[in-house]
Amino acid sequence: MKVTDKLSGISRRDLFKLAGRYGMSSTLLAAGAFTGTVTLPSLAKAVESTYDKRYKKEAKHVLKFGASGFNARNLLIERAGCLEFARDLESRTDGEIRVEFIGDNQICGQLSCVEKTQNGIVDIYAASTQNSAGGAPYLNVLDYAYVFPGRASQYHFLYSPESNKILREPLEKRHGLKFLFSHCELRGLQMGSNFKDKPTVSKLEELFGTKNRVTGTQLGRIAMQLLNLNPVPVAWEETLDGLKTGLIDGAETWASAVAYANMSPVVSQSVDLKFFCGTEHTSMSAKVFDSLDGHLQDAVMESSYLAQVHVQAANEAALVKTVGQSDPQLPDTIFAQHGVRNAFLADDQIKMAEEMCSPEFQPAAWEQWRERINKWAGGMDTYTELHRVAREVPADMKPENVEPRRWWKD
Repeated sequence: MKVTDKLSGISRRDLFKLAGRYGMSSTLLAAGAFTGTVTLPSLAKAVESTYDKRYKKEAKHVLKFGASGFNARNLLIERAGCLEFARDLESRTDGEIRVEFIGDNQICGQLSCVEKTQNGIVDIYAASTQNSAGGAPYLNVLDYAYVFPGRASQYHFLYSPESNKILREPLEKRHGLKFLFSHCELRGLQMGSNFKDKPTVSKLEELFGTKNRVTGTQLGRIAMQLLNLNPVPVAWEETLDGLKTGLIDGAETWASAVAYANMSPVVSQSVDLKFFCGTEHTSMSAKVFDSLDGHLQDAVMESSYLAQVHVQAANEAALVKTVGQSDPQLPDTIFAQHGVRNAFLADDQIKMAEEMCSPEFQPAAWEQWRERINKWAGGMDTYTELHRVAREVPADMKPENVEPRRWWKD
């Protein structure tokens, strides 16, 4: 593997040996802090130092962070900010809060982390909002087709104080979850072996009639049906085999998810359809948050802000330099190594897709779910509000140029 992996010289056995002595959280937090290639002796020294720092005094609160399938390796591919948040929160609170980071699907997965947080098994979780929508249906609010013109508009919305009334407050009220921060990409279709020998997709109609895996989002399903993309629910663990064997043509997800989840060997084309949100978010139990002293609540919010700023910059860089989602594609990226071709559709094709499936042009198809979400939000027209805020920045704005704001402050 040519992609720089700072842990590539360290075996899983060595990692687990360190974790057995110092704990997995100390091991991952230390590994995540390295900026260059790391050797086993240097990692062991860093882990010991991290452990001593974290346990120099007794924590008032120990929070379990269920990070679905994430670990120190793949968080360098999809920069979801989980370890940065945990590290900063411990430092900011001078050890009053200790975060036990539990990734690699050890305590919860993409579909179950939300419910385990609601049930008090974990205190914080990281998973996509789309997979979490099964346990917290209000998260569907982010999935209206083409409500976000680009990644800049997604970041702008998350930083906006208006995200409180549109997203965060209804989510907390209905589902007991405090939305902290999120990575931002837009979903496309990741085509498998059936498209390996076909020309790179350039026309929307080339996708019509294909059979594609869909996640837990109900709104995403509506968009796919309107685009004649035949959404089929396939378990995540069966998706790779389905793409490889041709049982399904493609899967709706985003570029860095393909790379971090080791889907690249079975994906032939990554079609940048941009048709709805891909948001790998971190949320916290509202009950746990409310139980913290005021200064610790402030620390959680400030660490969330730091993580959001980190994600905004780091994931934009990783998309180009690590994943390989660019034209021209950089050599030695994950996509380049595995022969994944980027299919960036022309503006007229994206506009055609928008007119075929968005609530603006096809309101009747969305009416039932739109009314349901609006009711959950207290009566506001969520699509109209989201659409307005998302267009407060230019559609072609670079995501890294969006001004960070503390969304909980006016």
